[in-house]
Amino acid sequence: MASNLLEGKKGIIFGALNDKSIAWKVAEKAKEQGAEFVLTNTPVSIRLGDLNKLAEQTDSLVVPADATNIEDLRDLFDKTMDHFDGKIDFILHSIGMSPNVRKKKHYDDLNYEFMMKTLDISAVSFHKMLQVARKKDAINEWGSVVALSYIAAQRTLYGYNDMADAKAMLESIARSFGYIYGRDRKIRVNTISQSPTLTTAGSGVRGIEGLMDFTERMSPLGNADANECADFTITLFSDLTRKITMQNIYHDGGFSSMGMSYRAMKMYNRSLYCDDCPDPEDIED
Repeated sequence: MASNLLEGKKGIIFGALNDKSIAWKVAEKAKEQGAEFVLTNTPVSIRLGDLNKLAEQTDSLVVPADATNIEDLRDLFDKTMDHFDGKIDFILHSIGMSPNVRKKKHYDDLNYEFMMKTLDISAVSFHKMLQVARKKDAINEWGSVVALSYIAAQRTLYGYNDMADAKAMLESIARSFGYIYGRDRKIRVNTISQSPTLTTAGSGVRGIEGLMDFTERMSPLGNADANECADFTITLFSDLTRKITMQNIYHDGGFSSMGMSYRAMKMYNRSLYCDDCPDPEDIED
């Protein structure tokens, strides 16, 4: 990647918990590319995670904030603008959690109070964040806002549960707010639909290991990992992508365009017809 893509740029990164977090990797890459930023997460997450370690590593300010709480968001943006003595240039929304998934509730037997929390935390928080930022005029022209999504917003995937509904809402918010923010202030709003990734949150999805194996076999380029997602996010923060907005961009090694791959079909046929067949990886295409 080119050097100093974010030189002089300032931002806020939501959602880093530990070194498995995509937001953590984004922070490391942003620092390498010359950016300064504020790190934020809920007070509980900061206490249980390693965010202060990341802040020390990247020379960043930590401001606790619950992204579902408007007053917390107002305080976060005020403190960030005071810290940088002005506006910011980028924001990462890397927030998602489903109590129904954690409690292993099936989609046809959801707890609806839990579902409302899922939507608030994983999607409505994005709208709240954008609305507060816009009212405070917190982002410079040609700034960039990115949220992390997943292909379950468009396709049904076993075990993803009400998080799929939340991701669909997240992408819709990006389009709707992207129009308003782009029209009025030349600010970009996009989502990245990332390969399944073994983050702390991702680990809670039922069957995540099997899903990752399947998508690896289906994707011509293989799964994109957290570091690669961070690299891509940096390009969306940079001036190289000034005219990309209101998009959901698949960063998944080609999985989203596949129907069936040869590698996946070999594995399927092996399990269906042959108990003693050689490993599909050992069979030449």
